[in-house]
Amino acid sequence: MSKKLQMVSYSLLNSPAKISPPNKESTKLILRNAIDECKNMRELKEIHTQIIKSPHLQTNDHHSLITRLLFFCALSVSGSLSYATNVFSHIKRSDLYTYNIMIRANACKSSETNDTHSGKCLNLYKQMLCTGISPDCLTFPFLLKECTKRLDGLVGASVYGQAVKFGVCDDVFVQNSVISLLMACGFVSSARMLFDEMSNRDVVSWNAMIIGYLRSGDLDVALDLFRRMKKRNIFSWNSIITGFVQGGRAREALELFQEMQSSSVEEMVKPDKITIASVLSACAYLGAIDHGKWVHGYLRRSGLDCDVVIGTALVDMYGKCGCVERAYGVFKEMPKKDTLAWTAMISVFALNGYGKEAFDTFREMEAEGVRPNHVTFVGLLSACAHSGLVEKGRWCFVMMRHVYLMEPHVYHYACMIDILSRAGLFSEAERLIRSMPMEPDVFVWGALLGGCQMHGNVELGKKVAQYLIDLDPLNHAFYVNLCDMYAKAGRFDDVKKTRNLMKERGIRKEVPGCSSFEVDGVVHEFSMKGSPKVVKEELVLILNGLNKIMKNGGYGHYIRGLLMEAQVS
Repeated sequence: MSKKLQMVSYSLLNSPAKISPPNKESTKLILRNAIDECKNMRELKEIHTQIIKSPHLQTNDHHSLITRLLFFCALSVSGSLSYATNVFSHIKRSDLYTYNIMIRANACKSSETNDTHSGKCLNLYKQMLCTGISPDCLTFPFLLKECTKRLDGLVGASVYGQAVKFGVCDDVFVQNSVISLLMACGFVSSARMLFDEMSNRDVVSWNAMIIGYLRSGDLDVALDLFRRMKKRNIFSWNSIITGFVQGGRAREALELFQEMQSSSVEEMVKPDKITIASVLSACAYLGAIDHGKWVHGYLRRSGLDCDVVIGTALVDMYGKCGCVERAYGVFKEMPKKDTLAWTAMISVFALNGYGKEAFDTFREMEAEGVRPNHVTFVGLLSACAHSGLVEKGRWCFVMMRHVYLMEPHVYHYACMIDILSRAGLFSEAERLIRSMPMEPDVFVWGALLGGCQMHGNVELGKKVAQYLIDLDPLNHAFYVNLCDMYAKAGRFDDVKKTRNLMKERGIRKEVPGCSSFEVDGVVHEFSMKGSPKVVKEELVLILNGLNKIMKNGGYGHYIRGLLMEAQVS
């Protein structure tokens, strides 16, 4: 027992005659302060014992202290929901406050830990109604949170009906929870209708709508709502920046981050770790190394803790921008490295063709006692593919199954097929495909097709491309690959037939190819549509020059194959 609790126990139970025994108010105050200062479950259990044994507490004071103890036990990071459930079950007259504590605790725990506590808060609500206790505006948000987590729109609608019945449906917390539920379940128009009808919206209302639109892919509508917000918090900025990165609009995400930085003093919101991680992902996606370096410098200047998440994001960013040395430097400086950090470094080496270094890092990872995951082996197999390490690839595939007892997923098979196809080992690649325990997907067949293109295996490539076209007849990429293969082989009649087939079926490239590059810290994008005029003219001059050089070097057929894709676009 801690010294503090020994003094409490002595004061309450063993007061000597010279010291006046504690009165009811002092007993209640001592125990209440002990609960408020409690730091762990061991101390809490000792306080609980004192509450039960104390002869100086009236019934109301006993209930008040148990309720306070229940709050700590159920909702504190240092608490225990199982112990709280036991305490709650021994309360003789539970009231609305204690029920709300337990409903909230079970809803929050259910969100954190899969399905361990799933449905318990709904059962508590039914139990509460059966005892004649009416809910309030604090009851329903957590019930709706449970329905949102389970994506249960039907039960959620019933809960909302209860909120209407008890007259709390106009409460902003309840309405925000309903919006989150509707958005999560895909009822976007219903959520928008409720949002538009709200008489009192707070920042959570706006954030719930923005997140819902981002998740449904309506990035422009989300941005429009973001622009209309009068007050934004860090959650608003993180949502819109992360949403645009994940939605494939990384350049605009960087522009939003710059806007965040240049906001007025009244509207200024300081970036946090989530902001930085999202911005680094945008830099990695665009290859915007200057932006990435600036963000790295901002981290140092701002004093933000460069934890394992941020460190891993930096490694990934530098690696995808081709700065392998910087990526490795950041990696070596990380005081703690988890599986994701090691995997990121292995993937960086793999992406940039450093197969030996990737496997050296893997051996270091094993020596440190860090267990690899499925993504680690994707990185290793990719390293083998990019470096032509066929034997290493076979060894890696076997070790994954027999040493780490991981069954390969379809993407591991795709990597292995890629290794074999690049090496021209088509018979072995076909045998591996036939042995797969799952149905090969387009990535597996695409890897085989890529090898056929590389080695000019037109007959096998034709079969694979035709199979892929039969699987997805409207996907332009398979036709383009087939045209490219025919063009490399000089079979231009077949190129013409394939292009005519595309015209007959009305197949065109829906989204034009787009590339980006960074000049003096400015990210430029160019594509078949919407390229800046000056930049595009300069690019055309360079490409024409390269075209002449490659033609003179005897690459004419290959150039015609590449131009085929440009014409299809």
